[in-house]
Amino acid sequence: MQYRIEGQNLPVLLVHLEAGESIQCEGGAMAWMDDGIEMSTSAGGFGKALGRMFSREAMFMNNYTARTAGEIAFNSKFPGNIRAVEIKPGSALIVQKGSFLACTPGVSYEVYFQKRLGNMFFGGEGLIMEKFTGSGLVFLEIDGSAYEYELAAGQRKILDTGYLVAMTESCSMDVVTVKGVKNALFGGEGFFNTVVSGPGRIIVQSMPIASTAMVLYGFMPHGNS
Repeated sequence: MQYRIEGQNLPVLLVHLEAGESIQCEGGAMAWMDDGIEMSTSAGGFGKALGRMFSREAMFMNNYTARTAGEIAFNSKFPGNIRAVEIKPGSALIVQKGSFLACTPGVSYEVYFQKRLGNMFFGGEGLIMEKFTGSGLVFLEIDGSAYEYELAAGQRKILDTGYLVAMTESCSMDVVTVKGVKNALFGGEGFFNTVVSGPGRIIVQSMPIASTAMVLYGFMPHGNS
């Protein structure tokens, strides 16, 4: 299977499938495809379908298989990036909800629940995240530009809540309060930060859709005109 990502800040994932090859995505992610590629839809069991719904993904998954060689395209739902991440056995990837676009066969998806109460209620990543295991590629939608960091053991990266896209399972995540009353009230950064500790790799995004929505909300007319 070959792929390329085009479109700059309005990206499209273009996948070339040889006969017999397949790729899986959430329902509604396919933009266009060649004749000879067939779709089959499956929930993968009630538990998995329910988990996908709570993680802001479609309940059903579509599997596209090429009967003859052809191309299939998947579009991003928001201006930003599409990033391909390799999944290896024994090295799971934890991803924020709503970022999954597509994956190759051999990659398994499950719901990942935050283990710490502070992360659940005060972290921008929320109670439920997504976990990918197995072997293959997973394609992620990223709001704005994507940046990757390799953290050494004990090295920490402090993020505003909502900026973390993904981390390897070897990383740990916690939510901490912003120090200083004036900093929290008047600093404009909110009351909480997300702290990710290594060892492992993280992917962060420059324009979380929730933050963008709040900025746009400020320009909308309110009340009676």
